[in-house]
Amino acid sequence: MATCDKSILNRLKRAEGQLRGIQKMIEEDAQCVDVITQLSAVRSGVDRVMGMIVAENLKNCLENPAVNQEVQKQKIEQAVNMIVKK
Repeated sequence: MATCDKSILNRLKRAEGQLRGIQKMIEEDAQCVDVITQLSAVRSGVDRVMGMIVAENLKNCLENPAVNQEVQKQKIEQAVNMIVKK
């Protein structure tokens, strides 16, 4: 996962900033629709990060298969389940 660590961290920092902004909006009695819009944007960003992590791990699993085929199968099923759970 080292190849996308910087990208993931940047996305998480962006979401962190957005959450701080949402807190400020709430403190300033912003319109509900505006707060929800921003929360939706944060959720989308976090979903994207989750997808990136799962995809990278699945790619690594396929490129570097486990010696034991049963272990390999379990790893792939786990990755698929994480995607489907969303």
